[in-house]
Amino acid sequence: MKLRESQFFKFLSEVVETGTSRDRIKALVHLPLYSNALFLMTASISGAILGFIFWIIAARLYSAEQVGLASATIASMGVVVSLSRLGLDMGLVRFLQQNGEKDISVINTVLTIGLISSVTAALVFIAGLGAWSPALVFIRENPAYLIAFFVFCSASTLSVFTDYTCIAGRKAHLATARSLVFTILKIPLAVGLAGLLNEFGIFSSWGISLVVALLVSMIFFLPRSRPGYRFFFTIKKQVVKDMMRFAFANYVASFLWSAPAMVFPIIVLNLIGAESNAFFYIAWAISSVLTTVSNDTSTSLFAEGSFDEAQLKANIKRSLKMTGVLLLPSVILVLVLADKLLLLFGSTYSTSATALLRILALASIPTAVNNIFMAIKRVQKDLKVLTSLTAFVAVVTLVLAFMLIPRMGIEGVGIAWLVGQTAAALVVLVSVLRGRRNVLE
Repeated sequence: MKLRESQFFKFLSEVVETGTSRDRIKALVHLPLYSNALFLMTASISGAILGFIFWIIAARLYSAEQVGLASATIASMGVVVSLSRLGLDMGLVRFLQQNGEKDISVINTVLTIGLISSVTAALVFIAGLGAWSPALVFIRENPAYLIAFFVFCSASTLSVFTDYTCIAGRKAHLATARSLVFTILKIPLAVGLAGLLNEFGIFSSWGISLVVALLVSMIFFLPRSRPGYRFFFTIKKQVVKDMMRFAFANYVASFLWSAPAMVFPIIVLNLIGAESNAFFYIAWAISSVLTTVSNDTSTSLFAEGSFDEAQLKANIKRSLKMTGVLLLPSVILVLVLADKLLLLFGSTYSTSATALLRILALASIPTAVNNIFMAIKRVQKDLKVLTSLTAFVAVVTLVLAFMLIPRMGIEGVGIAWLVGQTAAALVVLVSVLRGRRNVLE
């Protein structure tokens, strides 16, 4: 699948062709790449919209400090989950179709390992709280909070694996359904628990919804994705052996890629306080809607490339078209309406976070380039390039964030993220155009 530089420019010209007919649009929507991507986007966007409602309610019913502590706790749970995944989510997508009748053993091996790893990662995180986030020490000092943290981390980890099992089977609509159960349920829970548990009410509503959605997925959705499926504890050595190298490299890459987003709330909380973290977290949540376009398109590209690698070139073209058509107008809209969107959470959020939101919106463009590139490298099993790119972004972003936050406040986070993503995207584009690292080779 090698393309020379002249072919690459021809490829780019085809990407921007216009004049798609209505019939062709209908046909395109039925392509697995587009349909799965659209289902994933539906989950992400509806989750983001319902998430906005959740955080709007939280901002109205809880103090900014309580929102800041709860959001940092949820972000901490994200760190634990990222550590727990071990790259097995990507391993499921890349190798599940190759196991035929053994696929149920593959799924249950991954779920069993995920449960063990999530408990272990949570233990390590809790034990070291005094070192890396003293502001969150209250988690281990409250038995109810501590138990909930372990349960919710495990539920979140297993939810990732059930979703990716559905995606690997080209049934992304089931992952969408699980996401909707989670995002819808947490809203009434946030209201009901507001007067009872303070900031723990926010975290509890989030976690209880995760647990319920996971149970629904394992009981109803996984058997639809994999006929005859039922859960049992098992670890098949051959399954681990087959996917370990690929999974571990993706584990490192995925953790590095998501590390800045997970660590930002903790950094902001520790350096400039809970209230500033609330402003940061809401702006980040809104901007995440933009990044879901390329995230979900690249996930679908990875799944389709793993299913049929011969169609990779065609699916790359489709992915670039879809991302460009959906992302660019959305970025412009957020740039214009950033202050109005934040007013939904209160005037203080609009005053404090508008500049950050606009910076994050711009950053979604180079992030899209990097997401598509990483999906291609995963299909091609080019693990060295994958880990190198994510490590570059993580180091540049986190170093800049530590330098800029004390001087610029939460805008420093946005600048760090924009610079890190843009630098990586430029490396990718320049190397492709020079033919040193052809994305499509």
